[in-house]
Amino acid sequence: MKDLFDLSGKVVLFTGASTGIGKAGAKLLAQKGAHVIISSRKQESCQAVVDEITADGGKAEALACHVGNMDDIQKAFEHIKSTHGRLDVLVNNAAANVQFGHVLDTTLEAFTKTVDVNIRGYFFMSVEAGKIMKAQGSGVIINTASINALSPGLNQSVYSMTKAAVVNMTKAFAKECAPLGIRCNALLPGLTKTKFAGALFDESVYDSIVQNIPMRRHAEPEEMAGTILYLASDASSYTNGECIVVDGGINT
Repeated sequence: MKDLFDLSGKVVLFTGASTGIGKAGAKLLAQKGAHVIISSRKQESCQAVVDEITADGGKAEALACHVGNMDDIQKAFEHIKSTHGRLDVLVNNAAANVQFGHVLDTTLEAFTKTVDVNIRGYFFMSVEAGKIMKAQGSGVIINTASINALSPGLNQSVYSMTKAAVVNMTKAFAKECAPLGIRCNALLPGLTKTKFAGALFDESVYDSIVQNIPMRRHAEPEEMAGTILYLASDASSYTNGECIVVDGGINT
């Protein structure tokens, strides 16, 4: 019987993959046979993950790309086209949450940086990946959103707004690109122990969140990786436009 989770021969571009959910997800996809292009802003951070993957017998390469920078996006896809000539999976996981504070204290700089990465970056990464996937007649786009897309997190107004946009973006790409052989879905993580979510692990904030989670604990990054694998693989071949919540039951 065919292994529905086998990614052998697949080329994957995984942004925000140097730490946290991205690193855990990228390592799992590599374990399943994919050639994973590890991307984040700093080449050395990407290379460190590549070294871990290759030490375990996997295939990976490092590609620095700041998804909030349109020139970086263009250069990244030029590299992928010239080096691989194809792209099977894009995981939009890089994110920005520049300001943690009251909505009325939001600065234009914080707003712009967050939107540039979380909305414009995801959108044009998906457009460029989609063009390659259209030409080859197949492909998968996976967006990391957040449960904040469903209900805004306290003191995370702009971040939450952008993640709601990612949910709608996911459905838009799913609807328009499915006839081209391209599926698009999203992962909506709950509270996960990552450097990115550091502000939420302050004792006063953390306790108030965890008491509302039925499982009474936060998630580890590896607990998000399985959903990413499902969405990247043939196991989800008829899954399109879905936004899968993985939050320990807080939205139940």
